[in-house]
Amino acid sequence: MYLHTGNKKNVRESSIIGIFDIESSTVSEVTKKYLSEAERRGEAEYADIGELPKSFIVYFDKNQEYRVCFSPISTSALEHRQSFEG
Repeated sequence: MYLHTGNKKNVRESSIIGIFDIESSTVSEVTKKYLSEAERRGEAEYADIGELPKSFIVYFDKNQEYRVCFSPISTSALEHRQSFEG
């Protein structure tokens, strides 16, 4: 099953570690540093570069490496989305 995170980006549900709200999560300096480092290392991607992100999803990619996906969809909307098979 997959979760559609915006635009044409889908993430396998079984690989998701967490879905986080941008506003409340980035208050912490530790989180800001983690996201900044993920971007610097090329581990971050944007589901839709045309919109400001409202959430981010931390997950494992097919190589079992951490990835961050910034999404324009809120955490509550992502949590209520119906999964689909890919």
